[in-house]
Amino acid sequence: MPTSLQTHRFAVAIVAAAALAGFGARSQQVVKPPKAQLWMDVSTGSMAGMPDMEVPAGMGGVAAMMGGGARGGASTAYGLARGTNVMPPRVLDIAFYNSLNPGAEASQAIPPGMRMGESLPLLPPPRREPTTSRDTEREPGDIPPNMQQPKGRILIYWGCGEAVRAGQPKIIDLGRGAPTDFAAAFSGRHVPDRGAKVGPQYVLYPNERNTVMLARDSSLVGEHQVRGQGVPPSMKFTLSEAQNVMPAIQLTTEGKPQDVMVATWTPVRNARAYYLHAMGQSGDDMVMWSSAETPDTGMGLFDFLPNGTIERWTREGVLLRADVTRCAVPKGIFAPAAGARDGRGPILRMMAYGGESSFAYPPRPADPKVPWEPEWAVRLRMKSHTMAMLGQETGERRAAGTPRSRGDQPAPPAAADAARPEQQQDQQQGDKPGFPLPVNPGAILRGIFGR
Repeated sequence: MPTSLQTHRFAVAIVAAAALAGFGARSQQVVKPPKAQLWMDVSTGSMAGMPDMEVPAGMGGVAAMMGGGARGGASTAYGLARGTNVMPPRVLDIAFYNSLNPGAEASQAIPPGMRMGESLPLLPPPRREPTTSRDTEREPGDIPPNMQQPKGRILIYWGCGEAVRAGQPKIIDLGRGAPTDFAAAFSGRHVPDRGAKVGPQYVLYPNERNTVMLARDSSLVGEHQVRGQGVPPSMKFTLSEAQNVMPAIQLTTEGKPQDVMVATWTPVRNARAYYLHAMGQSGDDMVMWSSAETPDTGMGLFDFLPNGTIERWTREGVLLRADVTRCAVPKGIFAPAAGARDGRGPILRMMAYGGESSFAYPPRPADPKVPWEPEWAVRLRMKSHTMAMLGQETGERRAAGTPRSRGDQPAPPAAADAARPEQQQDQQQGDKPGFPLPVNPGAILRGIFGR
């Protein structure tokens, strides 16, 4: 039987816990969504060993169609920034939602250094006719009529280093599993979706009125202001060099597929972390490798990343630290199959994550008892990405006279996040490369499924 002293102590503990719980409930701040919210996505794309390309004024729509970003024949290209297109090389996507006047045309005044005029028009997305497809009638796991039963294997390697590590590769035999096993093979880490859930109540850039792209020396630094009927007059924010357009990645690759292949790069200004992923085909097998320390196909990481996710995944070894400038692909994992024709080497993709910057007005009150209802909020996301054909040494091509991109100098990391209400985005840009390539991930997938 418990003593009276034990009973007393137990009662005191319960009362103290209840008091703390009540304090936590009372101290939780009320946060309301902003009346107006702007999303800016800025992406820089390049091909390793090739000169930095420029899109002439007025050719933005054409470049977007070349890059595979136009949808339904439209010349607008909102959403390209989330993909890995390299033409156009620099993409600016803007989405604006104003609860005080949803879907109404607006504009964004921009600093002269952007070299895109005095302001950018923000227009509602074009209306799209609903489409029907027989694909929606299939049961989950069914193979489309134009596809054969999957065959071959997926071989998954991971980690930087010259030798294959113990326990690798992870093998997925598609020929012995159910069709749904293929989808399961690609399940793994995916980028949290923090973009705008674009719909008729949003206004966007680029659009049919203006498709001007960022130039090679465009700068976002300076004051920006969103204007329009119902837009809060206070919606002004200033970007610093820490939120500027990220430069192209200067990537050099050396080695042949049957040997150790090495990727080296110059530190990318404003980069918080890096990620490399390579994919190739050997006979009926798909071979995948990533720079991560974890066994994952890594196909879901090619997008913008929040700051907290970058920090956590860097600690977990999924991403390379910002001070890393070299990564080796283990020897022979992409060696051609016996009797296979040479000439279709693996494709390497690399990401430099710039993270997010957030702004809001008025600032969040320090007193948790005071509710926070911002008039407006802005979220800016940055990244840079590049591609290379492994086995075709970019160092040799540069030595032959191919110009290099401008040098990058390290700069302070992007400003820290402020807490923001989140909205989800249902528009996902595909991963297909926006530049003609001898091989691409889509072609390799078709090779596994058959034609």
